[in-house]
Amino acid sequence: MEETAAAGAGQAVTFSLQEGDLVHVLHPDQIVAYRGPSQGRSDRLMNVKGMYRKKKLIRADVSGPSQFTAALPSGYSMREIPIGNNEDLLYDFRHVFFYTRGVSMQTRILKIKNMLVTRDAVKMKFSGRGSIGILTQGPVCEAKLHPTEPLYINAGSIIAYPENAKLDLTVYGNHLASQHMDYHWKLTGEGYVLFQAGRQNQRLERDMNDDGIIKRFLREVIPFGGVFIK
Repeated sequence: MEETAAAGAGQAVTFSLQEGDLVHVLHPDQIVAYRGPSQGRSDRLMNVKGMYRKKKLIRADVSGPSQFTAALPSGYSMREIPIGNNEDLLYDFRHVFFYTRGVSMQTRILKIKNMLVTRDAVKMKFSGRGSIGILTQGPVCEAKLHPTEPLYINAGSIIAYPENAKLDLTVYGNHLASQHMDYHWKLTGEGYVLFQAGRQNQRLERDMNDDGIIKRFLREVIPFGGVFIK
């Protein structure tokens, strides 16, 4: 992959495939340029065990030798993650941009309480030999889980977590902290969790460019102040 970035205008990633390479692109609408034989791209409907039947998800299979360029939204970047035989992470489908030949994808049904919070029914698990590409807002961080000492991560920032990890939706800290923070996942278990560290940038930029300390103070101390005080 070769990345091209422009300030405030998103990012473009160019894939160069050799003979025998095969990439499954899960967001084919983002492919803006292609060089290679016409039959080098084959789109097909994805069958994710019926969970997404209402959404007509299409996957593009692109084989080499060829080259294609994909556009990424402003604020997003792509990271390639190698997949090994002992991979046990569950990924949010929306974050996965591609996976390569040699990698198989399976679905895992979420618990009912997690479905209601995440508004998603399944997570994706990858195994085999190859790599996947994930879309993130900001850098990707990795943290090790502990069997008993919980790790709290912003619910919207998690990219992947171990299949056997224990998750509880919660807030933490004193009354003021828990009242004004977003929901967090409380995680315990074995293995590592991946999360993105750029989703809070817009909030910080808003605070830095705010027109007065009084408004910011009122937003912080009044319940739902961020909604009513503009």
